[in-house]
Amino acid sequence: MADKGVYRSPALSGPQLEDFRRLNQELKFRCSEEELQGMAKIMEGVTAAYQRVSELPDTSLPVVRYPRTPGYKPRPDDNPYNAWAWKCDIRGAAEGKLSGRTVGIKDNIAVAGVPMRCGSKILEHYVPEFDASIVTRILDAGGHIVGKTAVEDMCMSGSSVTSADGPVTNPHDVTRTAGGSSCGSAVLVACGLVDFAIGGDQGGSVRIPASFTGIVGLKPTYGLVPYTGAWAGEPTVDHLGPMARTVADCALLLEVIAGYDDGRDPRQFPNTTVPEYSKLKVGLLKEGFDSCTEDIVKTIVRDASNKLTEAGMTVAELSIPLHRDGVGYFAKGFYPVSLLEAMHRGISAQPHDLHPLVKFRCLSGEYMTQTYGRSNKFYAKANNLVMELTHLYQHAESMCDNVMPFNITGHPALTINAGFAPTDDGKQLPVGMMIVGRKFDDVTVLQVARAVEKMTTRD
Repeated sequence: MADKGVYRSPALSGPQLEDFRRLNQELKFRCSEEELQGMAKIMEGVTAAYQRVSELPDTSLPVVRYPRTPGYKPRPDDNPYNAWAWKCDIRGAAEGKLSGRTVGIKDNIAVAGVPMRCGSKILEHYVPEFDASIVTRILDAGGHIVGKTAVEDMCMSGSSVTSADGPVTNPHDVTRTAGGSSCGSAVLVACGLVDFAIGGDQGGSVRIPASFTGIVGLKPTYGLVPYTGAWAGEPTVDHLGPMARTVADCALLLEVIAGYDDGRDPRQFPNTTVPEYSKLKVGLLKEGFDSCTEDIVKTIVRDASNKLTEAGMTVAELSIPLHRDGVGYFAKGFYPVSLLEAMHRGISAQPHDLHPLVKFRCLSGEYMTQTYGRSNKFYAKANNLVMELTHLYQHAESMCDNVMPFNITGHPALTINAGFAPTDDGKQLPVGMMIVGRKFDDVTVLQVARAVEKMTTRD
């Protein structure tokens, strides 16, 4: 484990004249030999500046305030459903909102001195030297971090079968998926092995496994919870959120991890507040039901919605056609340099070890880049459409088809168990109901979820 400011990037060598000649041909710039020689000469000074940056200590690293040991990789008999990526024992402050409560941290979030693999062989030996901001907040609140939770390979799957350590199984039926990519977090919470867990959500990765395991999972409003120190899937849709067995616990963990991170995460907005509300209105999204193919799931969710009407809330069906149609790096903020370098080393040395799903995304992305350029029209147009889609959701207040749009628009979305559906072999599988609210009105989402919880909890 490293202290603040000791990490230094390795030395580098800048492009030489031969490199400029090669790139000139590849990019078809038609630079003259004289121009290329001039560029190579200028580059000597630029390389010296790069070298100086490389030699300076990275003083942006957060202070690691709580002692810990590296922990250990659990044995199969100590790892039910294969939900643990790593076990550890890090105790926070003596008092706080989470005092005496155990927490699992998704293994795409940095915990200093503890291995972080993102479910992939690519990061086999990476150990971060810093705590992610939410890890510090959990420890400051008295939380007891007991391990890293299993994730899908590079967090790129909504199933639970692509991790380098093997599939994570569903405790309700081990022959079925637990959902992803925050599969380990969901399973450990569902089994009562941790009180809370943190999940990450770029396209449903908190809500899908929460739904599949019957727990509560919240993707907060975009920017409400700092992403600082977590592996970024795509900064325009990155979210971290709480997972727990009850709405009250989910809200408690959100209280601890939410809030502005002093400019370290450019996804955030300074001085954000939760707006007041005077009347609850709940919308049933027509397109959400259209994308569901199982009638029993639709029935259970509609029954839960009807109970909200009985409780005095206004429930109305609404339609947002763009729901079915539903990324760039920021310039400012904290960058985990050691993690980026570990990724570069791993991909350069062993790209074959990436899961086929990750390879598919890389290959399709590279094709689009080569065909249409890095600033392609599809990316630009999609971001323009996001403004319209965000506006529609914001004024309507209203799975991967249902969950992904809210990563794009940034609205808070919570999954809560609405009941159980029988299977052909006599088992009962949980059915999740997603509740979506206006931006930064996460408190209303939690309150509606609490109302559902009271009415659907079985004796």
